[in-house]
Formats: sequence, structure tokens, C-alpha cells
Amino acid sequence: MKKFWALFFFFWPTVAIIVCAIAPSRGWWFPGAPMSRTGIQIDGLFYLILIIVTITFVGTQYVLGYALWRGATKDPREKAFFSHGSHKLEIIWTIVPSFILVFISLSQLDVLAEIRVISKFPEKSTKVAEVKARQFEWRIRYPKPGTELTTEENPGDLYFVNELHVPTGKPVIVNLRTQDVQHAFFSPQLRVKQDAVPGLVIPIWFDVLEVGTYDLVCAELCGWGHYKMKARIVAQSQSSVDKYLTQLTADQNADGTKSEAAKSGE
Repeated sequence: MKKFWALFFFFWPTVAIIVCAIAPSRGWWFPGAPMSRTGIQIDGLFYLILIIVTITFVGTQYVLGYALWRGATKDPREKAFFSHGSHKLEIIWTIVPSFILVFISLSQLDVLAEIRVISKFPEKSTKVAEVKARQFEWRIRYPKPGTELTTEENPGDLYFVNELHVPTGKPVIVNLRTQDVQHAFFSPQLRVKQDAVPGLVIPIWFDVLEVGTYDLVCAELCGWGHYKMKARIVAQSQSSVDKYLTQLTADQNADGTKSEAAKSGE
């Protein structure tokens, strides 16, 4: 039974290494490659921490397994070794983790500042829409074509639900707010995540590298319908976004009757 526990602690770190090695090819990893510039940086930080944690976990488990194996295979007649401890060893395993934590903290400062600090946002970023979370949907407000987005609603603003259209290849800003409880704006493929806090308007920025449709979900438990609070981010060329907004303007202003021009042409 003693040898079993030694083998147990050898077995699981080995399984962890094998699973991590085959995970990407089997789709057990990220939901695809990052589709934003900040997403690439975030993945880099993730892999940095993953490597450090993996080495630490595997190393400590193998050392523990080795210690148990030595105890299990030791001659019971052999005299036991007793130690009062080692001050040098205690200093080492205190200082080394401290340096590792400081290294991780310093490594992520630039990325965190670029994502969270407004003064660090890209200079040529464009405010495209306000996203208002509410149980259990995302309400999108675009500024009237030809005007800039403000924190207050204005005549001519355009509205839609659960579908955000943004241009690709350029940084865009979305004003995030909530109408009721706390929610979280999360797009896994873009690696964008930000809480929507009651009473606050929080600007977030991202840039989409490729044309496509990306998931937008709520990552904060917000009530019984949290599971269905899903939307999509549609990344298009600027001309396609302009065309979409033109059509949205026409749909929003339609009164159910034909225009005078259409009537005269009949």
C-alpha cells in the first residue's frame, strides 16, 4: 500500500503532461486562435503562467512521490534520519516564489494598462456603440450616422438587440453599462472581458483582426436567464458597417407606408 501512494503521485503529473500535450489537437484548448491584438498578448501571459505552474506542480509531485517511494522501500531495520530543518532551504523556497510572483506581476503591467487605462487606449480608436446589458439581453445603441457617440441618448440614435457590428482592422471603443444587475461582457474569441457595473459607464476597446462572427456572452451570474444571455459581434469592413447602419436607419424610421417617391413612381 505504501508503494501505491508513491506511484499515485508519480502517475497524476504524468497524466497532466500527456493531456496538456494532446489537448490542442483534440479541441480541448482555447476556442480558436485569438482574433484581436490584445488577445494575442493575453494568450502570451496565459502560456507564461501555465509554464511556471506546470513546472512547479510536476516538480513538487515527483519530489513527493520520490520521498514516499524512498520511505516505502526502506529497510525497516535501517535507522531513521531526523532533521531540525534547514534555514537555507526555507529561505530559498520563500525567496524564489516571491521573485516568480513579482516577475509575473511586472510582466502583465503593460498589457493590463493598455486594456484598462483610458489614457493608454489607441489614439485612433473610434467609439462605435453603447452596449447596455439587462436581464437577459444586450441592447445596442449606435450614434446617428454622421455624429459621435455620447453617454446620453440622442434623437436619431439607432438601436438593435443582441448583435453588435464593428469594423475590422481598427481599434474600436464600446461604452458598456447595465440597466439592472451586474453583468460581464465576454467575447471568448476576442479575449475581451469586462464587468458591467450598475451606475457606471465603462469604455472598453478591442480590434478585430479578421472578418467574421464572434460570440458575446454574459460571464457573470445575473439571474435565472443567465444561460440564454447570448449575442454576437459581427466584424465587417467599414463599408459593410456603413451599409448596415444605413439599412438600420431606414428600418427604424419606416412608418409602414410607402414613401412619396415610391408612390409617384407607381
